[in-house]
Amino acid sequence: MAAALSTDPAPANALSVDVEDWFQVGAFETVIARDDWSALEHRVEANTDAVLELFDAGGVKATFFTLGWVAERHPALMRRIAEAGHEVASHGWDHQRVFTMGPAQFRADLSRARAVLEEATGQRICGYRAPSFSIDQRTPWAHQVLAEEGYAYSSSVAPIGHDHYGWADAPRRAYRPVADAELIELPVTTARFLGREVTTGGGFFRLLPGSVVRRAIRDLNEEGHPAIFYFHPWEIDPGQPRVAGAPLRSKLRHYSRLGAMAGKMRALIAGHRWDRTDRVAAAERERLH
Repeated sequence: MAAALSTDPAPANALSVDVEDWFQVGAFETVIARDDWSALEHRVEANTDAVLELFDAGGVKATFFTLGWVAERHPALMRRIAEAGHEVASHGWDHQRVFTMGPAQFRADLSRARAVLEEATGQRICGYRAPSFSIDQRTPWAHQVLAEEGYAYSSSVAPIGHDHYGWADAPRRAYRPVADAELIELPVTTARFLGREVTTGGGFFRLLPGSVVRRAIRDLNEEGHPAIFYFHPWEIDPGQPRVAGAPLRSKLRHYSRLGAMAGKMRALIAGHRWDRTDRVAAAERERLH
């Protein structure tokens, strides 16, 4: 007698947005000074509102990992995100990479960002994503600090090798990075492409064939694991300013296929189950117990 096919739905995947403006990205950190940020054209609010409309049309809820610097200047945007049923989580204060800080400075950065995010949303902030996935082998203390500060989960590890970020030896599935704490780490999902391990979100998503990302998500779901996907509001903004002095590699990474991103996101949203990262983390915590 043939076995009955399972009717269990695929796991819900974590849909997330790293809320930062076009000038705050790691690709431009050597050519745009933080002291100049306030004088530049701010496009993050309009772009994030466009993302909210995209999610509303797709009927999905997501997590918005937001810089404290952005939340301080756009508190009404934070309220709109929360009131729409999405999660607001921390992306740190001003996109400083964790491996450039020590434990005390990291703790202060977390505290400053959380205070502004909680004041703007009226909600407890329990999730964190490191700028440029900068929790890696250089920061053995970072997860301990997050656990001590009461964070329920982190999604700060990219298990790849890359010139800007990455921790190639890190786990590729959810894990508990601190043995005696409830903190869950949700590494971003990777895929194998042309013999290389790459992340499936952000710039790689814009450049990769859609079939590569769909297969990576499908393979994880068939194993009973969620995919962890991310992108940025500026990635659906082909009209953003161009930074003339940036290195060619940085410009290629940042500007390639911006005009295609919204359409690719609509197709991705329609093809899989999605949810907020806090709810995906809670399900993974139960699985790991």
